[in-house]
Amino acid sequence: MQETNWKFYLNSEDAWEAMLADCAVAKISIDFEQFIFVNDEVGKKFFDVFISKVKEGVKVRLLCDSAGSYSLYNSVFANELQKQGIEIRFFNPISPWRLKNFTSWFFRDHKKILIVDSEIGYTGGVGIDKKLEGWRDAQVRVVGPVVLEMSQAFEKMWEIVDFGREGDFHFHTNSPHFRQRFFYRRLNDAIRQAKEYVYLTTPYFVPSQHFFLILRRAVKRGVDVRIIIPEKSDHPLVDAAGRSYFGLALKWGIKIYRLKNGMLHTKIAIIDDKWASVGSANLDNLSLLFNYEANLISEDRMFVGELKNHFINDLLVAEDLVGEEWRNRSIWQKFVELLTWPFHTIL
Repeated sequence: MQETNWKFYLNSEDAWEAMLADCAVAKISIDFEQFIFVNDEVGKKFFDVFISKVKEGVKVRLLCDSAGSYSLYNSVFANELQKQGIEIRFFNPISPWRLKNFTSWFFRDHKKILIVDSEIGYTGGVGIDKKLEGWRDAQVRVVGPVVLEMSQAFEKMWEIVDFGREGDFHFHTNSPHFRQRFFYRRLNDAIRQAKEYVYLTTPYFVPSQHFFLILRRAVKRGVDVRIIIPEKSDHPLVDAAGRSYFGLALKWGIKIYRLKNGMLHTKIAIIDDKWASVGSANLDNLSLLFNYEANLISEDRMFVGELKNHFINDLLVAEDLVGEEWRNRSIWQKFVELLTWPFHTIL
């Protein structure tokens, strides 16, 4: 069986550069599924490559979420790209001025997948937006049999947009449908089986009660549970909601670490040197219960070990949250955190 080779990129700029380089040498096809695709300085670089490759006879398909990529969805530029020969589809179109479409802001396609010539695959948390420059993230480039699963996942989602049908999922392992929350269940099962440690990195931490209890039970079994989050993300309300869990987490023995410098957008999990994942899924209700997500899961020891090293490197520069200091935070901060509780299920 063909081996799977991989390479990690730990910030948006390096990932963009690698993705552009692979797209530039595409000979057959470029399939790109993206939650955030903005026609700015970064987006134009990708569009320039796409247009150039179409002229060479390469098939280019772009599948964007209409909410995450709203500026592109709501522009005439998308039509111009289609005239150039790029196939573009938008998932779950929105109409923000119509109240009855409020629920359409949920059930988003949050995946980030790039497949070049059905041989090279990328997935992770990196979007296409100049504002993401400087963010600490995790994107992985893979070559091997798993790329076929990524291609199948893209085809399924492409068909959903075209025909309004949804089939079984392979690579895109999480769906809003209860019976198709594959990644959520896999992550829960892996944590339940953990014996030594559970290391998680997420930009947003607003877990479901079920998931939070699974972490607590792991600690009670003697498992070392550590979570790295940013001190501040790009969503202050979600930050406040996440902080409302810290008191209980620290009381139960869950260790919280915060990165202070720059925006942390990485979504990874490493368990017992045996299991790891990297992809688009955040540890919040919106991501795990309401969005379409895609994560690469591996039990390859080298893959797991490399991802663990990235986690340890972040841990070395993160600040350990101390329970006593956290309990002494201001009354105002506690009040703001309390106000977020009614909204946890949709954050």
